[in-house]
Amino acid sequence: MIRIAQFSDLHYSQKNLMEADRCFGFAVDEAIRRGAEVAVISGDSTDHALDVHSPAVERLARQVRRLADHCPVLMLQGTYSHEPPGTLAIFRLLGGRYGVHVADRIAQVALLSGRTWRESDGWRFDRVPDDARVVFTCVPTVNKAIVAASVGAADAGVALGQELAALLAGYGAINDAARQARVPTVGVSHGTVTGCITEHGVPMAGFDHEFTSGALLSARAQAFMLGHIHRHQHWEQEGRIVAYAGSIGRFHHGESGDKSFVLWEVGASMTRFELVPTPARRTVDLFFDGKPDLGRIEAAMTEDGLQGAWVRVRWTVADEERHEVDRAAIKRALAGAADVQLEGRIVPIVRSRAEGISRCASLSAKVSAWAAVTGAKAEPLLADLERLSHQAPEQIAADVLSRGDAAGTAWTKLPPLGEEVAVPDSRPARAAAETETEPF
Repeated sequence: MIRIAQFSDLHYSQKNLMEADRCFGFAVDEAIRRGAEVAVISGDSTDHALDVHSPAVERLARQVRRLADHCPVLMLQGTYSHEPPGTLAIFRLLGGRYGVHVADRIAQVALLSGRTWRESDGWRFDRVPDDARVVFTCVPTVNKAIVAASVGAADAGVALGQELAALLAGYGAINDAARQARVPTVGVSHGTVTGCITEHGVPMAGFDHEFTSGALLSARAQAFMLGHIHRHQHWEQEGRIVAYAGSIGRFHHGESGDKSFVLWEVGASMTRFELVPTPARRTVDLFFDGKPDLGRIEAAMTEDGLQGAWVRVRWTVADEERHEVDRAAIKRALAGAADVQLEGRIVPIVRSRAEGISRCASLSAKVSAWAAVTGAKAEPLLADLERLSHQAPEQIAADVLSRGDAAGTAWTKLPPLGEEVAVPDSRPARAAAETETEPF
């Protein structure tokens, strides 16, 4: 049996530095305290390309050096966008008590009895090294662009999965030989397993992912340690286990479950693991279908104890209400939170167009087409349009005034400028006129 601490998806960067270093530092302390004999970082140690002089590189190097002073360390190449090729090369030079092996190509590597690393010349060992304590099968991130150049972009995803499945099955014989020699076997890779669940609860369906659980188990490694998906989950078959460690910290809102590292105990024919939670930050989401309710936000701050939490407030409002959201008031209500993120979704005003209205020959035809789309009555509008086209404005005004007199409306003659006049309350008369007068 050998005890292995697996860490994954550290995502060191300036933005994530506080969260990543606090959680990884805790995990390193705990792994040392629990007597880990090997440390594995299964990809995405960094969040993006970093300058060597950046604080994130210095802090990550310090933590890896602490591990290397305690036990041998294996670091796997992760996603190229997070960990550009060559990023990990510097960690070979740290010079700790034990060596840091950087797995940036498809190969096998054995940890020897002297706690040193030995890498296979090709993609696997021809035979199990005589003094091997454990054999690792390393499958770092594969560049899909190379596959796309051979089979075309449309088929690259499926072709990559097929090629990796054939590769993993090819490791079965050597891993079975190691098992017969009573040597533990471990696989390490970085990618997506079809059907796995993301940290946001979304199933990864489809045929263009790197792995299936069956393909990983076909390598016949006793334990298979995965990175890339930030949520811990595992698959088991005949005592062999495939598992994601999950990310070391909580770097985004909406991530469910604990953040953790995995402490494995791997033997030649048995495996068990323990999930060790890290002190990841707490994130809280407040969603509003409409304008944010300040009362509810203040109540959540008190009742749910949001002091020190990372809070995201989301709302959805119509375009005409967007200026009624008081962002400053929301931030004041959440003054005790460690961070406040405001995300408003604006529903735009949608105006319907009457199809073919531009091809109508007359204005009356355009009005009829518009009325058909909006559900308005066209007849009163056409009558008013006819009146406008044949009568002078003065005549139309005189007709309206005469209808007002017939209805009993009291019209008030405006006085010259500078004079005051008492205007009687004519609201009843106006109401009667409005009910009896046709639309104008």
